[in-house]
Amino acid sequence: MSDATSLPLAASDVTGGRRLLRRALAQKSFLFGFGLLVLFVLLALLAPVLAPHDPYLQNLTARNVPPVWYDKGSWLHPLGTDPLGRDYLSRLLYGARISLIIGISVVAIAGLIGTTMGLLAGYFGGRVDMAVTFMVTTRLAMPVILVALAVVAIIGSSLWIVILVLGLLKWDRFAVVMRSATQQVRSLDYITAAQASGASTARIILREVLPNIAPHLIVVATLEAASAILLEAALSFLGLGVQPPLPSWGLMVSEAKAYMFFSFWLIALPGTALALLIFAINLAGDGLRDVISPEKRN
Repeated sequence: MSDATSLPLAASDVTGGRRLLRRALAQKSFLFGFGLLVLFVLLALLAPVLAPHDPYLQNLTARNVPPVWYDKGSWLHPLGTDPLGRDYLSRLLYGARISLIIGISVVAIAGLIGTTMGLLAGYFGGRVDMAVTFMVTTRLAMPVILVALAVVAIIGSSLWIVILVLGLLKWDRFAVVMRSATQQVRSLDYITAAQASGASTARIILREVLPNIAPHLIVVATLEAASAILLEAALSFLGLGVQPPLPSWGLMVSEAKAYMFFSFWLIALPGTALALLIFAINLAGDGLRDVISPEKRN
């Protein structure tokens, strides 16, 4: 009996996967954003191979060398050097690592907190829902950037402190979306069947509810990753985020403020890289939402 019923289920899964693939291939914006995001990930992973120089190595005799498209540019430093003579291409490549680490780590921390709260509130309702709603409302009353600035200014700043602070402040959207999605599925037939079969609450939540609301979780994660990267860049620009000599793109823009009228590329290059990464993540997230949206299903 189990073998007979498993075949239709497997066929249904394959058919559903093919439909998702067809919708994804039809979404040109999603493909472009996803491809650009994959490019950034590859550049970050291959930074030790692609970087022509040590991103931390200073050479004061080669300060502010312009990129190769300027008259005084040199292929020794294709994108020029910064005021301390460090190779800008190398720092941009390693800066992609910093941004992606921050985005992934913040989403992991915030997603764990928010998803847990949203699942509990949506499944149990009642007092649990009221408590979670109160915490979400309290969190929304506190501006993220101001709280992050205050906390980092008090306890000090480093890469992992920034990640921890942002992770503990960015869980609200996960909680709201997961709560709503859980409320929608908890009364469906397969949840009722699992309850009637005697499955434990933990098993129902982890094996029945969570897999069916995972698409919503993925979409929120992509959007929150972009927000976290942008917030880190803002904190680093203000001097309260990632500290020197780490090649954070926000810190690179901050260090180039005094040279913006004389060496414009020092701001333009990391600013463009940051804008493209945020654009890629948002485009991929929006496209993913359209791909998995129930209204798009045939």
